This record gives sequence, structure tokens and C-alpha cells, in this order.
Amino acid sequence: MTTLELKVTLPDDLAQQAKSAGLLTGEAIGLLLAEALRRDAGRRLLEVMKVLHSQDIAPMSEEEIQAEVDAVRAERRANRH
Repeated sequence: MTTLELKVTLPDDLAQQAKSAGLLTGEAIGLLLAEALRRDAGRRLLEVMKVLHSQDIAPMSEEEIQAEVDAVRAERRANRH
């Protein structure tokens, strides 16, 4: 766990609303940051998908996908031991 000290300047009304909503706690800010990171990852994924789609690459079969998943799982198991 990392402890950070942040100083944020907000308009009075926004600060009061955020405080009233319980959004100025460490836990709430952590959840807000995690959600922002998920949205960003989704945006990046969509950008990559657009590029892949424009390259006219044939989609993987279910068997190919499963083989990739199995390979990643086997590698993770091997790295744990």
C-alpha cells in the first residue's frame, strides 16, 4: 500500500458536494482512480481494435483462443513454482 498526500484546489461548491457525498476519503478517491483507469484501458482497447480491424486480420477461431489462454495459464503456473 502506498500513502500519498495530495493537495487539490476545487471550487467551493464542488468541494462541498464532494465532501457531502463522501468522495473526499482515501477509499472513495481510490475507487474513482480505479474507475478512471478502467475507462482509459477500455478506450485504448477500442483504439487497438480499430487498428486491427483496419488491417483486415482474420479473427481467431475458438480453438486458437483457447490454445492461447491455455498457454498463458501454463506459463503463469510455471512461474509460480
